[in-house]
Amino acid sequence: MRECQARGCNVILITKEKMLHEDWPREVIDEIFAVPNDTPVELFLDLVSHIAKTRKPDRIVALEEFDVVIAALAREHLCMPGMGSNTAKTFRDKLAMSVRARDASITVPDFVPAINNEEIKEYLDRIPPPWVIKPRSDVSAIGIRKLESAAEAWPAIEELNQRESLRERASYHLISRFVPGEVFHVDSLVDKRRVAFAGVNKYGRPPLQVAHGGGAYISQTIAHDSPERKKLLEINRRLIKAMALDSGATHAEFIKSDADGEFYFLEIAARVGGAYIADVLEAASGVNLWREWARLEIDAASGTRVKLKPRKEHAGIILSLARQEYPDTTAYNDPEIVYRVKKKHHAGLIVRSPKIERVNELLDDYGRRFVEDFVAVLPPMERPE
Repeated sequence: MRECQARGCNVILITKEKMLHEDWPREVIDEIFAVPNDTPVELFLDLVSHIAKTRKPDRIVALEEFDVVIAALAREHLCMPGMGSNTAKTFRDKLAMSVRARDASITVPDFVPAINNEEIKEYLDRIPPPWVIKPRSDVSAIGIRKLESAAEAWPAIEELNQRESLRERASYHLISRFVPGEVFHVDSLVDKRRVAFAGVNKYGRPPLQVAHGGGAYISQTIAHDSPERKKLLEINRRLIKAMALDSGATHAEFIKSDADGEFYFLEIAARVGGAYIADVLEAASGVNLWREWARLEIDAASGTRVKLKPRKEHAGIILSLARQEYPDTTAYNDPEIVYRVKKKHHAGLIVRSPKIERVNELLDDYGRRFVEDFVAVLPPMERPE
C-alpha cells in the first residue's frame, strides 16, 4: 500500500469488520470500507461496483489467502485485467493444484479426493499409512488430521459428512500420503509468466508439527550454492508454468522425503507468504515482495519487465506464541538481529548474516531459549470464522 501511494496511486481498502482496527498503514489509505464478517460474495461485488461508479479502479489485489477468489470475481465483474476466477480457484484448491502438478510431471504424494467410496477404498488398500486428510481450501495446517489406519480413516470421513456446514463435508477434503521429511518453501514474484525473483527457505520444523505440538516456528534461507536450492528453483519454475499464473506473488511448499530424498509438492498460494516470510527474504536479499508486487501491478500496462539484483546473504526467523501479552526480547541482543516482532502474545526475531552458519547458530540458540522464556501452546487452529 505504501509503494502504491508513493507511486501516485489512490489506495482503497476493503476489509471485514473484525479486521478494521488492525494496524493498517492508514496514512497512505485514501478510503476504508468495512463489511460484515459473514458478507457473501455478492455484497463484495456490489461494493466494488459502487466504488467504481465514481472511481474506476485500475487494479484489484487480494492481500491474503481467503480473498484470492473474491478479488478474481471482482476483476471479472468489472472486466478488469488480472487473474481470473478459474485460475484463482485452482490456487485455492489443494486437489486441483495437486492434479495440475502431477500432470506437469512434478512429484506429488499419492492422493485421492474424499468423495467416491470405491476410489477411497482402493487408495487405502494400495497406499500404506499413515495418511493425512486435509481441507482442500484452507491454509497452512488448519483442519489437517493424521490417520494411522483404515479403521481411523472411514470414521473420519463419516464424521465430516455429518457436519452441519456443507463446505466442511468430506467432498471438500483430500486424503494424501503422509511423507516424513524437511519442509521447504519457495516464494516468488512472477512477471508475464516468468519467475522474476524466488527465495528458498527451510522450516525448522514442519508447520503441521508446530500447529499440533506447539513450540517455536523457524524459517531460514538455505545455502545459495546448494543442490537443494537449485532443484527447488527448477521445480518451482515448472509448477508456476503449470498453474498458468501470468503475474503476481506465490508461496509454494515442498517436502524432502526422509525415505527417498525426493522433493514432493505440497501446495501453492497466489499471495505473499505469511508469518513474516517477506521480512526474512528482504533481510537476506534486499527484495521486499510486497513492494515489488506493487511495482509489478502498477507497471503491468507499460510492458516493462521486473529487473531485480538481490544480494546473497542469509536470514531467518524464530516466532512463537508467548505467555506474556507484550514479551520483552531485550535480553536477545546479538548484532545480527534486524527485526523484533511487535504483536500481542507473540515473540519473534529476525536475524541476518553473510554466513549461513551464523544464522543457524543463532536460531538453534534462540530455539532453546524461547521454550524457557516465552513459548505458549494453543489447540490447533480450526476453520476461521
